Amino acid sequence: MASTLEIISSNRVAQRFALLRGTRRKALVCYVTAGYPDVEKSISLMRGLEEKGADVIEVGVPFSDPIADGPVIQVSSQHALREGMTLDRTFDLVSTAALNIPVVLFTYLNPLIAAGERCLERARDAGVDGVLVTDLPVGADTERERWLGESGLAFVRLVAPTTPVERMREIATNGSGFVYLISRLGVTGMRDSIAGDLAPTVERLRGVTKLPLCVGFGISDGPQAAAVGKLADGVVVGSALVEAAGKSINSALDLARSLRAALDA
Repeated sequence: MASTLEIISSNRVAQRFALLRGTRRKALVCYVTAGYPDVEKSISLMRGLEEKGADVIEVGVPFSDPIADGPVIQVSSQHALREGMTLDRTFDLVSTAALNIPVVLFTYLNPLIAAGERCLERARDAGVDGVLVTDLPVGADTERERWLGESGLAFVRLVAPTTPVERMREIATNGSGFVYLISRLGVTGMRDSIAGDLAPTVERLRGVTKLPLCVGFGISDGPQAAAVGKLADGVVVGSALVEAAGKSINSALDLARSLRAALDA
């Protein structure tokens, strides 16, 4: 399994969070679905999000059975699949975008397995800096976890709000880059407010890891981002950006600008 190698201090994820820590700023992690609304707009969106102040881009690999995703991302994923988006084409998209900020591949395990043993190497070559596998709990498949943890990519792990403290410690110890704290149970999607028990959950997680903590699931506007930013090291925004991108790229970029402003205020 991976250890908190902090992985390779040369990894751009670790470098970005070190920079943010040094400047006392919070990370804005923006999720995009690869190939949505289409390939060209997807590239424009990624570049635009960097320009508007995103610190990390999560690139979601479209998958036919996205059990962790809510309706907005499910629809975007199905649309991208119909347009022919694959894991290899996702790598091409990342390579073409050529971002100056870290890129984390957000995926289910099956596409990685299907792509073969060299797929993580190909991901690195394309410009991917980290990987988050939604359906690989710690201890479920130690061989695959070792493969991911020793890949040279930051291995971002998920923690749920109901996770016991010792399990939190185990998850964080077997990850790197940052820890993605799910703010509430359920699938991804926009919410009207942040979870009432988020603060004590963040406190418990901070007690067992020195990795940066980013909170996602349900954050959809500036006030919510600002509230979460007071507790965590960063916020992850997905469904709200994907929904906005479905209207227009400018709508998504306007939202990103407002999120950045709220975090910096």
